[in-house]
Parts: sequence; C-alpha cells; structure tokens
Amino acid sequence: MEEAMEKECEERIQKIKNGFQDCRHAFTAIGDETRQLILLVLLESDLSGIRVGEIAEKTHLTRPSVSHHLQILKEAGIVMMRKEGTRNYYYIALDGTQWKGMADLVNLIYESISRPS
Repeated sequence: MEEAMEKECEERIQKIKNGFQDCRHAFTAIGDETRQLILLVLLESDLSGIRVGEIAEKTHLTRPSVSHHLQILKEAGIVMMRKEGTRNYYYIALDGTQWKGMADLVNLIYESISRPS
C-alpha cells in the first residue's frame, strides 16, 4: 500500500515537473504587468479580436510597445492573431493556446497540496 502511494506521488511530481517545463514561457509572459494590462484589454474586447492601435489607445502604450508585448504573448501561446487583408487582430482563444495546460498544472498542484497525508 505504502509503495503504491509512493509511486503515485512520484508520478504526480513528474507530471508537475513536465507541466512547469511545458508552461514556463506562458507563465513568464503573463508575469509582466504590461502584458497583464494588454490581456485585460483583450478580455474586455470583442472575442473576434482587436487591433494594435486600439490596444495602444486603451492601455496608453505606444504601438511599438504593444506590438512587442503581443509578440511575446503570441510566441508563448497565450494570444492568437488572425489576418484580414493587411489588418491583424489579436485575441485570447481557448483552443490552440497554453491556457488549458496552465489550468491543468495549477489544478494538479492544488490537488497535491490539498490531499490529506
């Protein structure tokens, strides 16, 4: 019995390690206050997307700054972009992003620390 619990614990710890590895860039990306501000603007906007200029206006940041931060969020799998002609629209999507992986990792950690010994 004790051996089975130890094996289960080791497997859970390995899953958490893998989750940290898989989500490292996403957690780093959302840890920045400016990117958090941009994410809030994206959450408040139409889910079909918002352009850099609109984000810059709402955040009081420059367009180059917004573009830089959006690129980091996009590369980290936090934000997605779609093109309409020459226009780029940025949005937060559930599919194809890191949100599910981060939620699963946080839930796994929570379950691990809330288990009775």
